[in-house]
Amino acid sequence: MNNDEALRLLKESRSKIDEVDRQLVELLNRRTRIVEDIGRIKEASGLPIYEPNREEDVFRNVFSHNHGPLTAEALRGIYERIIDEMRSLQRMRLAKNMGAKNSGGES
Repeated sequence: MNNDEALRLLKESRSKIDEVDRQLVELLNRRTRIVEDIGRIKEASGLPIYEPNREEDVFRNVFSHNHGPLTAEALRGIYERIIDEMRSLQRMRLAKNMGAKNSGGES
């Protein structure tokens, strides 16, 4: 393979990655909107944000649908980060709502 062919193939592959990244962002934002719904439900019912059993359910679900080449360890790391960010968003929303309630505003 010559350099021109290699550069063309790299460009095509990178274009595919860019498209997948756009899809991932869309899916992560979709997941975030659902997490926001969950946060509102938890807030309204006084349930805790952190549920370690649910986290393990997420991992089991992800691992059972993984057909590689990502390892379970790699997926765990990715999902630990996603879950941590989602939990942070729920906490920020709760803190914002508590501040609004304490100041007489609405959420």
